[in-house]
Amino acid sequence: MAKDKEAKEKPLDKMTVKELREIAKGIEGVVGVHGMNKSELLVVIKQARGIKEAPKAKTPASVKEIKAKIKSLKAKRRDALTAKDKKIASRTRRQISRLKKKTRKAA
Repeated sequence: MAKDKEAKEKPLDKMTVKELREIAKGIEGVVGVHGMNKSELLVVIKQARGIKEAPKAKTPASVKEIKAKIKSLKAKRRDALTAKDKKIASRTRRQISRLKKKTRKAA
């Protein structure tokens, strides 16, 4: 019956801290559940269940590719501003800002 419950529950990463604490309380040898944050709870629960987490492979984006994308977004934003479409202009401004941050990290 426990296998049926595990099959029906949502992924651990999608659970709230309260749900993770309830699961961690049921694990023997775990102390201080209420003082743990979400990442600590996930580690404890995954160790208890024998789940090995594979490191996430990031796709390295080159600075040239990112800057080309920024250039196209700036043109799109300019067009939106001339058309007085503030919603699209604002959205593209945020995208440009995020991409600029990525260039700083990639450099």
